[in-house]
Amino acid sequence: MRAVRPDISLMEQNGITGIALPRLDDPSVIPLWFGEGDRVTPAFIREAAKKALDDGQTFYVHTRGLPELRTSIRDYLNNLYDVAIDEERISVPGSSMLCITIAAHMALSQGDDALVVSPHWPNIETTYAVTGANVNTVRQRETKTGWQLSAEQIIDAVTPETKSIFVNSPCNPTGWVMQRPDQERLLGYCRDNDILLIADEVYHRHYYGADAAPSFVQIAGGEDPIVIVNGFSKAWAMTGWRVGWVVAPKSQGTHWAIMSECFNTGSTVFTQQACITALKEGEDHVRQLKDQYQAGRQMLIDKLGNHPAIDLCLPDGAFYAFPRIRGIKSSRRFAEMLLEKEDVGVAPGYTFGESNDEYIRICFALSPDRLAKGLDRIVRFIGDNHNDI
Repeated sequence: MRAVRPDISLMEQNGITGIALPRLDDPSVIPLWFGEGDRVTPAFIREAAKKALDDGQTFYVHTRGLPELRTSIRDYLNNLYDVAIDEERISVPGSSMLCITIAAHMALSQGDDALVVSPHWPNIETTYAVTGANVNTVRQRETKTGWQLSAEQIIDAVTPETKSIFVNSPCNPTGWVMQRPDQERLLGYCRDNDILLIADEVYHRHYYGADAAPSFVQIAGGEDPIVIVNGFSKAWAMTGWRVGWVVAPKSQGTHWAIMSECFNTGSTVFTQQACITALKEGEDHVRQLKDQYQAGRQMLIDKLGNHPAIDLCLPDGAFYAFPRIRGIKSSRRFAEMLLEKEDVGVAPGYTFGESNDEYIRICFALSPDRLAKGLDRIVRFIGDNHNDI
């Protein structure tokens, strides 16, 4: 159909939703495919949204977010990272994915190059492609101490036409975490070469080496070419609320207001009130979730770490593992057969970029009983079907 651009008409649904949607609401499935646990958003956050509705907060607000929410985000980041961020650098246009989309459109034109650190969440590549840019990737490498990729290896993959680099740390799907020296080197390179760095830090509180992962907010100046993306989905168990924020160059404030008008007209007002409450009262909940995910990580190590058919590279952050299943010919077929035979949903590795078709992504954020059952079924499935997958 000519009404759809040819490049968009050729795009395919990502492999996660392609597997999951047919059985999305099936209660018999143990869902290890999406990036969320099974604990609902805490009652005190939900009550804040209800109160906002009861108070009649149903009208338009500033497209960059409620002033009180932007101030609360500033205070949260300043306290967490011991920094002094100007709240004029903060915008809340909608979901974290929308933040990435706006940043990509602000940086890229038809024919530019974009560089994505991979394995990567598939929607990132699609978002860059929709701008008309050519998307290149640079792949993390498995080592005995975890997934690794240096700033120099990223820089070596840059082309003369590269206008944006995307880094997700802690990483979905591998759990890789970029450390401070590499952050400083990469940001310095982008500064010197006028390349927009999009840093996705939505898993910032799920780091198994400290209270929070190293963040670019600790080193980025007010006019550095970087958009730091974060949000409420993961740390506060608010995946369905769709609210994220950016810390961007102060001079881009008007541009963020304009682009938010085009894409979303701003975040939903009553959810913003709930987010204010999450920031002010939710620290105990954040830590409880991290404790649960850390226990899930250990359970995954115990059940899969010594399996002869599984190469498990331990994640340093986020709440995923990205193991290689030796000998499988198609990660999609593996995921489809596992779902059919064992009622366990996983994400097929091929959808996270090239060279990943022997891998699957497992989310270990579920409650302990369900996670244990799901992992046991994966082990049983591999044992029963290894010659067929």
